[in-house]
Amino acid sequence: MISYIIWNVSPEIFTIPQIGDFGPFPVRWYGLLFAAGFLVGQQIMIHVFKKEGKPLEDIDSLTLYMVLSTVIGARVGHFLFYEPEVLFKNPREVILPPYAGLASHGAIIGIITGLLLYSRFRRESGQTFLWVADRMVIVIALAGAFIRFGNLMNSEIVGKPTDVPWSFVFVQNTEFRQIPRHAAQLYESISCFILFFILLWIWNKYKAATPRGLMVGVFFVWVFTLRFMYEFLKENQEAFEANYALNMGQILSIPAVLLGIYFIYQSRKSSHQLAR
Repeated sequence: MISYIIWNVSPEIFTIPQIGDFGPFPVRWYGLLFAAGFLVGQQIMIHVFKKEGKPLEDIDSLTLYMVLSTVIGARVGHFLFYEPEVLFKNPREVILPPYAGLASHGAIIGIITGLLLYSRFRRESGQTFLWVADRMVIVIALAGAFIRFGNLMNSEIVGKPTDVPWSFVFVQNTEFRQIPRHAAQLYESISCFILFFILLWIWNKYKAATPRGLMVGVFFVWVFTLRFMYEFLKENQEAFEANYALNMGQILSIPAVLLGIYFIYQSRKSSHQLAR
């Protein structure tokens, strides 16, 4: 008996009609979920700042750093890793709409850069890079879940053909054959939701006593180990990846996992030293 899910969801929620020379403006699920990640994340960070006695007036600044660094990093990362010829020949495409193409590895690099800049001027309040990063990964995990669900609503980043009973037929995707496939976007979304609750549990247990770098390490190891594995179930995003033993997502995930192991090791080492 053949069993699969027919996925024929429109990526657009509704369209704002044209007003004069402007529009029409489609409102898409992906954009809504992307924005929701920042809005919900801001509320989580307000809760964290209150519990740990950090200045709430810094929240708006932190949010701005995160929005800009995430979008810029994801956009530049896409062209740098997947379409470098466009980045160097026509760099205006990076900043001009439509903004199709965001790389999660680029977003992480952007976020790290943004947090380094943000924390540089807030050491007096105890907001060192690792303090902020350890708490921010809680938000990033949740945002990652929202964004990957947005990919599902867009019927993009589809998986390879499969006969598992939970496979999806992506009717809206005309790039690949419309046959049952792994819903790789949903796998990653669920994984990020699970990680969000794990990180929230760790922080809620230790709060200010959380070993520096522990949650960053757990985030990197969890996200990019699973990303490496899930890539085996996905169609390649660019044609050039067919020539590689590992695709670009897997190649970029390896150093990220190693970095996560390093952070976990350092956090355990610091905890043992403090306990003596």
